[in-house]
Amino acid sequence: MLDLNIFISKFVTHRDASMFHCDIEKYSSKLEKNINKKSILVIGGAGSIGSSFINVILRFKPSELVVVDTNENALAELTRDLRSTKDMYIPKVYKTYPMDFDSNVFKKMFLRHKGFNIVANFSAHKHVRSEKDIFSVEALIQNNILHAKKLLDTLSVFPPEVYFCVSTDKAANPVNIMGASKRVMEDLIFSYSDKFPVKTARFANVAFSNGSLPAGFLARIQKLQPLSAPSDVKRYFVSPLESGEICVLSCILGENREIFFPKLDEAQMMSFDRIAEALLNNLGFEVCYCTSDEEAIDKSEALKQGSKLYPVHFSISDTSGEKSFEEFVADNEHTDLTRFSSLGVITNKELPDKHSLDNLISNLNNAFSKTDTTKEEIVLILKEYLPNFNHLETGKSLDSKM
Repeated sequence: MLDLNIFISKFVTHRDASMFHCDIEKYSSKLEKNINKKSILVIGGAGSIGSSFINVILRFKPSELVVVDTNENALAELTRDLRSTKDMYIPKVYKTYPMDFDSNVFKKMFLRHKGFNIVANFSAHKHVRSEKDIFSVEALIQNNILHAKKLLDTLSVFPPEVYFCVSTDKAANPVNIMGASKRVMEDLIFSYSDKFPVKTARFANVAFSNGSLPAGFLARIQKLQPLSAPSDVKRYFVSPLESGEICVLSCILGENREIFFPKLDEAQMMSFDRIAEALLNNLGFEVCYCTSDEEAIDKSEALKQGSKLYPVHFSISDTSGEKSFEEFVADNEHTDLTRFSSLGVITNKELPDKHSLDNLISNLNNAFSKTDTTKEEIVLILKEYLPNFNHLETGKSLDSKM
């Protein structure tokens, strides 16, 4: 039986304890002061990071917790998990709403509630594979930028004490549309920072989070299907617990218009093929290296007869938008590495040019109002706003791979 938490700490993050534990302990009094008896709205709270954020923030006993997510089943499981956990604090006012934060019913709920002290938004398109075609690109841009702007307008009616949302390491020197959209999102929330404090965090892949490649390994193994992974792509990883802790620290302890990132160095990056190998070895399999997806699929039939030779196909990445490495900070950004032991802070960010940002929003809305807009046009619109956006286009999508 695989203990996933032990596997993550031993073979993925190489940390026996959370890297943020010291800062959580050091600032526990300030965290409690700023969370205790406060009303909290968590959007996208049933996902991997949102639910981890909820588990961490409940330690400090808020008075109300409202969770919004479009995944009704995941909301039900979140509630079951919270109510089944020993000594878990759940406020008397605890509500879950299966709704889209861009919907009229969400706006009605928010206005009737007359706002919240803390609002954290985890609803986003987070995968590079989301840029495979113009329709996927539009859905990504709508969620990460255009709908996010409508949310900020709604929040402005009853301004929160703090607004937090997640960025990504892919926003630093972006090469894919998802990363570029998150870089725009950073400017977008900063443009509302005169109405309420805004904070965000760029951080690494969450190990075995919903929809991630490592989570896909577990699904493939359960079905006795072969594993496929890039052999040349390295990523930073944090554990599910760490993902919640970095968001709580950034949300509650950050100053207005600050971007947080974990203090990880290049030696701590892991490649997906190494994770796959370690996972199979821990489950008692011997890795069988194949030269194609087809060969791996054919050889996987032997698994049904009890073979312990597990077929894998590792290959060089050749899909659009994939960097071989990741980074948290662009060359022109200033950082403070002394404030926290586990976190760096990007400070002194200039306010975005309102005219340029408004023009970008207008151009995107105009593009999506047409039926013949192309992915290439959207890339050009984003590049006009983000001159350092060097889109990496190969003509291939992750959907063409196992």
